[in-house]
Amino acid sequence: MKKLLMIALFFGAFLLIQAGSQIAKHVIVIGIDGMSPDGIINANTPVMDEMIKRGSHTMKARAVLPTSSSTNWASMIMGAGPEQHGITSNGWEPDDFILPPVVAGDNLLFPTIFSAIRNQKPEAEIATIYHWTGFGRLFEKDALNYDVTADSEYETTKLIEDYLSSKRPLFLFIQLDHVDGAGHHYGHGTKGYYRSVESADSLIGRIVQSTKDAGIFEETLFLVTSDHGGIGYGHGGETLEEMEIPFILYGKGVKQGHKISHPVYTYDNAATCAFALNIERPYAWIGRPVKSAFEGFESPKILNEKTFLSKPIIYPKKKFYDPAGGLFVDKNANVKIESVDENVEIRYTLDGSNPTKESKLYTGEFELSESAVLIAKTFRGDEESLIEKAYYRVIESGDGNGVKYNYYKGEEDAKWEYLPAFESMIPVKSGQVYEFRMNVIDHRESYYAISYDSYLQIDKTGEYKFYTASDDGSILYINGNEVINNDGNHGVIERSGSIELEEGRHKIRVTYYNGYGGAWLDAFYKGPGIAKQIIPANKLYLSK
Repeated sequence: MKKLLMIALFFGAFLLIQAGSQIAKHVIVIGIDGMSPDGIINANTPVMDEMIKRGSHTMKARAVLPTSSSTNWASMIMGAGPEQHGITSNGWEPDDFILPPVVAGDNLLFPTIFSAIRNQKPEAEIATIYHWTGFGRLFEKDALNYDVTADSEYETTKLIEDYLSSKRPLFLFIQLDHVDGAGHHYGHGTKGYYRSVESADSLIGRIVQSTKDAGIFEETLFLVTSDHGGIGYGHGGETLEEMEIPFILYGKGVKQGHKISHPVYTYDNAATCAFALNIERPYAWIGRPVKSAFEGFESPKILNEKTFLSKPIIYPKKKFYDPAGGLFVDKNANVKIESVDENVEIRYTLDGSNPTKESKLYTGEFELSESAVLIAKTFRGDEESLIEKAYYRVIESGDGNGVKYNYYKGEEDAKWEYLPAFESMIPVKSGQVYEFRMNVIDHRESYYAISYDSYLQIDKTGEYKFYTASDDGSILYINGNEVINNDGNHGVIERSGSIELEEGRHKIRVTYYNGYGGAWLDAFYKGPGIAKQIIPANKLYLSK
């Protein structure tokens, strides 16, 4: 009889959850601006590590495009993307926008999680405490009991601690901005960036401790996430480094040690909070609650849809816009490949083709004595990853390889918007390098230009396609003919052009300038039997 009673109670509780009971009495969202999965993986983050160990998570949640802050914070609290809420850039303002929301309240904003809770639980304590003042224009002010911003991550956290000690909110949304600032200042993937993630981790620890001090920890659901990642010194583009974000659920009702295997989007954030609080979602939301993270709910069945394993990591690792691999002069290239996923096989090729399950199996570090395009992929049963590339350029000094360069400085008041007229300028210095790259030449921070001249060895007649990826402008010439015009002030943009070339050596010239801020230059090519790759140093010569 006791056994039957226990079974009845269990299924009664299960059916209650399925029917829509409130899972947590308190929900706290902690959003860390610009915190990428890479930041959590490579920084020392004991608090978030514990949340992952005792909670549910994915490191492959997706932001929306563009990967700007306003668009993604809005999507996070509005349960929809920019196509629905209309906040399409950081230039958006409540009284100055292009795309109107598909629906709006009295304040002309698309409905947020704040107004959804207020409308259905009028007596609820609802708050947001944030570091970036721009967040304050994205929600309905009259839906909150407490709405405050601060000048630093530490002041913001102190406000949170004070608030939690005096109030026990149903819903609190937190935004900390300093990790994004570190990405812009130091660059993503740098020691300075990782230090900022470690700082964020300690602040998250203080917030969790505050709920314990307030006596609400056992009934609180925490959701830790970010608006976007980053690459180089910024974000806004379409790379996985910018698009993928962490999504960590911890606390009341959450499965322990659970890895979310299905797709999660940033607009699922609001829907998940609404689900945990038993709030009906506005019809205009497209986000879905991540129910699989909670006890009593199974992962959705995905039919004929593949999710990807993590891409392998190839050493020397890529950094900023510099791909994995590198230039090796008078020495072989050492190749090392790792995977963050367990129980996988790593397969690779050296000819620029995509690996299959029949490609060479990686069994340990090895050396390359010749230039190669290495492409690697991980496999586990029917699962596989996207590809990862590395460009290894191996040369011997004394073989006549090289690129001549001239380095120029603009005047102190120069405000270049395009490449300068090199014929009217006198170079500050000249020299030789092996590749078309600005990071191998000592340069000042802004308003400088470089011209590169070399001879490219073509081994087979045919059509060749060239590319420059530059920040700011660049132009590539072959035999005096402009093949690529990538000029103007912009972030790292890749442009291309094609030309027919006969066997032999051809004069190649690349001109480049940096106006202000971030800087980068790379030149690629592909042709008959040649995979797209950084123009290899062993094919560039100082003379014809």
